[in-house]
Amino acid sequence: MMGGFSLLSLGLITQGYGYFRYQTFPSNLIFLIAGLPSSTYLKTTLNGHSNSVRSIAVSPDSNYLVSGSNDHTVKIWNLPKGELVRTLNGHDGNVYSVAITPDGETIVSGGDDNTVKIWNLKTGQLKKNLTGHQGFISSVAISSDGKTLVSGSYDHTIKVWDLPTGKLKQTLTGETNWVSSVVISPDGKTLVSGNGGNTIRIWDLDTGDLKKTLTGHRDSVISLIISPDGKTLFSSSLDRNIKIWDLTTGELKNTLTGHIYYVHSLAISPDGKTLVSGSANNTIKVWNLETGELKTTLTGHRNWVSSLAISPDGKTLVSGSRDDSIKVWNLP
Repeated sequence: MMGGFSLLSLGLITQGYGYFRYQTFPSNLIFLIAGLPSSTYLKTTLNGHSNSVRSIAVSPDSNYLVSGSNDHTVKIWNLPKGELVRTLNGHDGNVYSVAITPDGETIVSGGDDNTVKIWNLKTGQLKKNLTGHQGFISSVAISSDGKTLVSGSYDHTIKVWDLPTGKLKQTLTGETNWVSSVVISPDGKTLVSGNGGNTIRIWDLDTGDLKKTLTGHRDSVISLIISPDGKTLFSSSLDRNIKIWDLTTGELKNTLTGHIYYVHSLAISPDGKTLVSGSANNTIKVWNLETGELKTTLTGHRNWVSSLAISPDGKTLVSGSRDDSIKVWNLP
């Protein structure tokens, strides 16, 4: 313990991991911590939800933020101003996942009422209500051309929809556990799913054929994200690790350790150089992907960090938490 603080509490060592870096310090300096305090990066805190914030998404122009919550609502915020624009009511249960189309015109949301809802972002009008899943919707994803919607569910299935019409194109039934996360590659050809059974599956989105199954996590896979160039897949898990995979070959390239509790959310910067991860111990870690090193740890949330998003302009990080709040940060 140094100056009343333990090395564990300061994040210089992490419980459960054997990594330790020895450093010396100037004789006239009691203690030195790399990085800036979290308050340096925090811009504002958005309050308005009355229950856990489960999912967030930023519009392509970086002007709007959309959030889904256990208070059964979807909220639309003016991101630069930090102001609530409107609240969308319609879900009969928790909203677990939200996404915005590439043209910035449409919101998609899914929740534990087993429905996927499609909304007009500018007016808040409910455009379509998609049914068919027999369990809650844990994750939704939209292709880069805005034509395909994918939903993953607790019913162990993945449904692929034509987004403009709302028609079901196909149902993928190869999952052996509840589907926790779905993500589509930038070229729209590949779908990746994670599940509660520790595995990741890579699918051909056009044919629905299973291409690869990735194993390596020791607990449920919770979040997936693909790099902007479409070459790299990132996965986080209840096993506290982040794994980095070659999306084409399925080869495991690296494992990032440092979180001391479940890693629930991931986001990647538009230039592909920065990865952000949120944990059930209320912290956010920012990683340099070129070196694999931890840049900084952000604190301030009072409960699990359940969702992360980085604005398309690469300037702003947004975090949603089970403390019912949304925090807006300058991306370190």
